[in-house]
Amino acid sequence: MRKVMLCAGAVAGMALLAFSQVAAAGGASRRYVVVFERGTSTHQAAQAIHAAGGRILSINHDVGFASVVSSDTRFVAKADRQKALFGAAADRIIGHAPGAGRKPVWRAVESGDASGARLAHHDQPQPVDGDQLSGLQWDMKLIGATPAGSYSRQQGSHAVRVGILDTGVDGNHPDIAPNFDKALSRNFTVDNSEPTVDDGPCEHPGCVDPVDEDDDGHGTHVAGTIGAALNDIGIAGVAPKVDIVNIRAGQDTGFFFLTPTVDALTYAGNNGIDVVNMSYYIDPWLYNCASNPADSPDEQAQQRTIIELTHRALAFARSHGVTLIAAEGNESTDLGHPTTDETSPDFGPPPKARTIDNATCLNEPTEAPGVIAVSAVGPPNQGVARKSFYSNYGVEQTDVAAPGGDSREFFGTPQYLSAQNRVLAPYPLNVAQACQEVDANGVPRTDGTSICVVGHEGVTWPRPTPVVRNCSQGVCALYQWLQGTSMAAPHAVGVAALIVAQYGRRDRQNGGLTLNPDRTERILERTATDTPCPAQEPFVYPDDSAPPALCEGTPAFNGFYGEGIVNADRAVR
Repeated sequence: MRKVMLCAGAVAGMALLAFSQVAAAGGASRRYVVVFERGTSTHQAAQAIHAAGGRILSINHDVGFASVVSSDTRFVAKADRQKALFGAAADRIIGHAPGAGRKPVWRAVESGDASGARLAHHDQPQPVDGDQLSGLQWDMKLIGATPAGSYSRQQGSHAVRVGILDTGVDGNHPDIAPNFDKALSRNFTVDNSEPTVDDGPCEHPGCVDPVDEDDDGHGTHVAGTIGAALNDIGIAGVAPKVDIVNIRAGQDTGFFFLTPTVDALTYAGNNGIDVVNMSYYIDPWLYNCASNPADSPDEQAQQRTIIELTHRALAFARSHGVTLIAAEGNESTDLGHPTTDETSPDFGPPPKARTIDNATCLNEPTEAPGVIAVSAVGPPNQGVARKSFYSNYGVEQTDVAAPGGDSREFFGTPQYLSAQNRVLAPYPLNVAQACQEVDANGVPRTDGTSICVVGHEGVTWPRPTPVVRNCSQGVCALYQWLQGTSMAAPHAVGVAALIVAQYGRRDRQNGGLTLNPDRTERILERTATDTPCPAQEPFVYPDDSAPPALCEGTPAFNGFYGEGIVNADRAVR
């Protein structure tokens, strides 16, 4: 999952998040998300919003909510009393956040603590396929996405559309460009939507990045794992001929607001998207609790709104043929037995300690109905791919597992903390240049440094630079090593895309192919490789990199691996 990475003064237009207070006639106004009661007409909802003191900016008719502004400080309470409204919650925009952000664990885990980022040519294994870095893709070998495996039977199709709900996609990266669908891609976020917030000039008119731009790198990494082309350069994706659609819902800094994520999901449902990758959780709450006593009435209302509206959007997308796949999270937590949350809210007011109850608190969208949750595994060690040290798990939550990397695998050997234990995928040149990880020619710096940092409550430290450059026939491209359940989910998405390509039928409404998400999920799970719990229970990570983890269940289904590790080759046989 994606959280904060800051590039201090580097990528133009990058900004942090804040409460959306803007100057308006008559006083300070704030944006809100207002959810309509089910069965309420738009006219009735509009009247109720007006009666509560709000002004409608836009309406999403598919799931029944509006973006609203109001200068009334009691707007949430007033909206809650309207029978036509389910509730309201403060919305967020690009603005300004205190310190350097408060959520280091996601990016810290994903960037990792590896060394040896730059590989000499003689260190690179022989290519598995024609792509020059494919010998480094232990992840594709693990799931059978190889020339002898799924590539020989099914490589995907542009008739199968995969939506990337992330920080954007570099559609010009040489490994993504052959499969990038610019016409269908959309950006549901802005860099700075309020001219009264002084965050400096925006990069582009209207503060909206082009649909083929990624100023972070996370979304591009995800997209490459799913659909990097077989084109003699870099790496290959699980489905190297699939259609990649950027449905941007995350900010440059990695925060995901409620409104963009819901708009992105409804867009996917309305435009023939077959599978979506959701490697995020919806800010500002790691767990959304409807009535946690540690939260104020407004905070409780906000979390109820997040749960209700997210579930509506996911149900809408799935009912329109979208298979929903999400990362399970990077906090080494049994989601079936969470205990505390000390990170929320992750911007605005200071975070506070909350007791978390699995019965009433949900991580969204991962724990929502109809979502396939993916845990992460590392490279095989003596034939066993263990659950990654950081990966969340849970017998109630985990549906399947997939390669996400584990830099702390192989404890006590020279491979420990090696970059090659993570997942290699495309990296935007503009981000590497902004972070000064490459020189003017795009060549990675030999000292492996970066001016981009991981931040936590004003404390920052350098981000490692696991960047690899590859050139073929005069074309060069960059790749980076990352780890996380964010990297695991796209492997499952790629396999799901192959399933749709193999077994789908013509989509008469949107063109291309379609397959009922129930069937896609059944095939994905049935063809996954059963993986038993470790013999040691609870499992103790040898370097104390994570707390002991209890794996509940059987070899056929358990909390570490769910139905098993996804397998591209078996899925298309």
